[in-house]
Amino acid sequence: MRALVAGLVLLAAGAGTVSAGDIDGCLASLREDALGAGVRPATFRRLTRGLQADMEVLARLDAQPELARPVQDYLAAVVSEERVASGRRMLARWRRTLATIDERFGVDAETVVAVWGVESFYGRRQGKRPLVRSLVTLSCYGRRQAFFRGELVALMRLVDGGEVASRGLRGSWAGAFGQTQFMPSTYQRLAVDLDGDGRRDLVHSVPDALASTANFLARSGWRRGETWGYEVSVPADFDGSLAGRGSRRALEEWAGLGVRPPGPRPLLAAPPAALLLPGGLGGPAFLVFPNFDALFAYNNADSYGLAIALLADRLRGASAPATLTVSKAGSSGAQFADRHEEAPACSAARVLCGGPALDRRRGGTDRRDPGVRRRAGRAGNRRTGFLEVEVGVGFGLTSASDPLTFKLILSRSLNAR
Repeated sequence: MRALVAGLVLLAAGAGTVSAGDIDGCLASLREDALGAGVRPATFRRLTRGLQADMEVLARLDAQPELARPVQDYLAAVVSEERVASGRRMLARWRRTLATIDERFGVDAETVVAVWGVESFYGRRQGKRPLVRSLVTLSCYGRRQAFFRGELVALMRLVDGGEVASRGLRGSWAGAFGQTQFMPSTYQRLAVDLDGDGRRDLVHSVPDALASTANFLARSGWRRGETWGYEVSVPADFDGSLAGRGSRRALEEWAGLGVRPPGPRPLLAAPPAALLLPGGLGGPAFLVFPNFDALFAYNNADSYGLAIALLADRLRGASAPATLTVSKAGSSGAQFADRHEEAPACSAARVLCGGPALDRRRGGTDRRDPGVRRRAGRAGNRRTGFLEVEVGVGFGLTSASDPLTFKLILSRSLNAR
């Protein structure tokens, strides 16, 4: 199926293949950007010699697992028992390093290790795609070209300056790389040399990677000693339009609306909170506080932030939330953590790789239940037996709001997948 989609992406671009002239014309433009930013011509030549576009990455723009999967399936799969057990071993192994990080940046060990676990399964899965090839493709085709051009130039500057080795430079399809999957521009701004070897190495140095992650969270507003949030329940007739990160209320107001924590305890004292209903009414519900915003900043998706938060809670000894069980329809989700070779692709940068744009297109319009339209859309596709794929093409377009969009209707029943 993946190869079929990639092939149709090429067909939509107006040719069965990407011609050498097309990619060469784009590379000439990228060369001007890179050299204008101080990259040496020899470095640009070395990194792009013989490069061919990888059009498959375009099919992934709206297919991030934390956005496309039912939230219970995604969270149950990512916050797996294997990941929890491995995380506890990492806490013990790197105890002194994590204590230093906590003292310096004010971010607790469990949260830092949870990011590491979600992003690369503690360094085991840092991504397999050639970074330069992916970023060149995204800089020349599809939406968000201006953003990816900036990331490509940032990566070339890191290589040119000797901070990152060009040989074997691999990561996610969108350009994130290293133990905790930083985008190149974030690497430039926030990477930390904690091990003191004179080089900020987020690929091979665990201390550097973990310290850089804590630095990112601290710069994103993490508050030492405060909770990210906790699970709650809501009444069956709750007005779903009150949910969302942008709608914060005092805890007394939420209590007055029937929002309750599990068990007999009252809502804990904390700053104004937002209510998240990531799966709509009837699914899990969480009150979240300012620290959740720092987690959200790592990757623009509520379910991703919840995965880090819940994994951190498990590493502290908490039980798994009762609402997070893999659904029957998504029972294969339990295998997701084992086959997921790449971390969330747009980590450590606010990239619209399907985040809010996906929500606007597929859900969030029903005032009572933000999840209704999303589920209805999936059901509608099953009924018609067609899969819609949106593809932005045309390397000359640099505005995220002005891509040339094709809708391809694949005459293939989703039930046959």
